Amino acid sequence: MRTHVFGRTRKQVAVVGQGTWQMEGDDRDGCVRALLRGLELGMTHVDTAELYGRTKVEERIVAEVLRGRRDQIFLVSKVRPDHATRFGTVEACEASLRRLGTDHLDCYLLHWPGPHPLSETIAAFESLEKAGKIRSWGVSNFDVDDLDEAEKLAGPGRIACNQVLYHLEERSIEARVVPWCEARGVAVVGYSPFGSRRGFPAP
Repeated sequence: MRTHVFGRTRKQVAVVGQGTWQMEGDDRDGCVRALLRGLELGMTHVDTAELYGRTKVEERIVAEVLRGRRDQIFLVSKVRPDHATRFGTVEACEASLRRLGTDHLDCYLLHWPGPHPLSETIAAFESLEKAGKIRSWGVSNFDVDDLDEAEKLAGPGRIACNQVLYHLEERSIEARVVPWCEARGVAVVGYSPFGSRRGFPAP
C-alpha cells in the first residue's frame, strides 16, 4: 500500500484508509473481520468518530481491531461540534479513548464547524496534545474561510489535516481548499473517496 506524509505529523500514512461510518447496522463480527482484512492489505489508517453509531458502537468495534495491533494503526477520531467547548472537547476525547481502549489518538478532528468558539476547541486540542492524549489535531468539513480562522488562532503549521468529501462526482474542493492545504502542508483526507450511495448524508 502506497503511503504519504500526513501533514505536520511527518508520519507515513496509508493513502487509502478505512472509515467506520454506518457500521452500527451491520454484523459486528463481519465489521471486525472486514477491518482486519483491510489492515492485512495495508489500510492502516483507521477513521472513526464519537458521532458514528447511536450507541457509539463504531469506536467499540474499532477497539476490538486495535487489540495487540495499536502500534500498526494510525488512529483518528472526531469530536462532535456541539461538544467542542474547551472542557467538552477534552471530556469527549477521554470518552473516545475509553471506548477505543487506547491511551492516545494519532489525530483528533473537529467534525465540522459548530456553535462554540473555535478558539476553545483549538485550546483543548493543544492541551490534549501536550498531555500526550493526541499526537496531532485537525479539522473536517472546513472551507477556506474556516481554515483561515483556524490558522489565525492556532498559528501556522499546527493543523495536521482537513477531512472533506472528495470523489470523482464531488470535486469542488479542488478550486480553493486543496490549494490552500497544499500551500501550508495540511494533509487533505478525502472521505467517501469511491463515492457513496445517493441520498445519504456525508459523514
